[in-house]
Amino acid sequence: MRDEVQLSVAEATGLGERALRAIGFDASQSKVITAHLVDAALCGHRFAGLPRILTINEDPRTREPRSPIKVVHETDVSALVDGGNHVGYYAVHRAAQLAIRKARKHRIAVVGLYRSHLSGRNAYYLEMIARAGLVGIHVASAAPVVLPHGGAKAAFGTNPIGFGFPTGGDPFIVDLGTAAMMRGEVILRSRLGLPLPEGTAIDAHGLPTTDPAEALKGGIFTFGGHRGSALAFGIQAMCLLAGAALARGSVQDFAFLFVVFDPAILMPPRQFRAQLKKLIEAVRAVPPLDRDEPVRIPSERAFRERKRRRKEGIPVDRAVYDQLRALAAKKK
Repeated sequence: MRDEVQLSVAEATGLGERALRAIGFDASQSKVITAHLVDAALCGHRFAGLPRILTINEDPRTREPRSPIKVVHETDVSALVDGGNHVGYYAVHRAAQLAIRKARKHRIAVVGLYRSHLSGRNAYYLEMIARAGLVGIHVASAAPVVLPHGGAKAAFGTNPIGFGFPTGGDPFIVDLGTAAMMRGEVILRSRLGLPLPEGTAIDAHGLPTTDPAEALKGGIFTFGGHRGSALAFGIQAMCLLAGAALARGSVQDFAFLFVVFDPAILMPPRQFRAQLKKLIEAVRAVPPLDRDEPVRIPSERAFRERKRRRKEGIPVDRAVYDQLRALAAKKK
């Protein structure tokens, strides 16, 4: 059984903001970053929650100079944004807001962002977009930690892809990484001394490993063999359009691309929402193979978890909690 503490949303938020302030983020940045991390924890993604503050703190880029986030190329329906070496939780949030503003005004927007890193869950940004009544597609690339199919050296990031759709209620969100396991989960397992499942990764010598620390030196497999590898490749190519350079292992590997549009450019939004609702209900009505496991609808479990954990609290591994408290107690 995991040694953990249970935190309320207010407690988790306060701890996160204090820790981030202690490592150099201002109040506004700390608020934006912590809101994302706490929501990830609420939705059941333990590794994507408060433990990421420790990763941010350990990342040497956090200590490097930051410049203002700025648009370097723009049209009515597009923008390329220099993230100024700001952490992605903050910079990508700003890019998503820009995409929403442009799509509301011009009905479609393509926004890319580079020179940033560590952006968290695609679903967080896609929910912002969908709750604005817009459809969103989001892809992200990162420094190489994932093996191409048949390869013995990492060539891709975990390269997630996601889709967000408005429904009139909780949005319909599809969000998946192309790795067999997200890097953040591997890092958390390394912190806690927990093994990886068999078949997840190799070490630096190309040998299978269940040791997360060794996996971080070697590489993580893609999901689905050559299919996941091809999807990761396509996402890496898309992110070149958003400014990702080929300086492997540098911040320039990271790039983020949003395609956002008003469903009204194709059909009345009300009609689209009605058709999407019918599609979801049709899939939900499919008889399950296991009576105790109904057919799963993307994002529904996360929304259920969010509602439950707002009442019951957020579990945080004690080792992580203790490190965050120590970090928060430090003066900047």
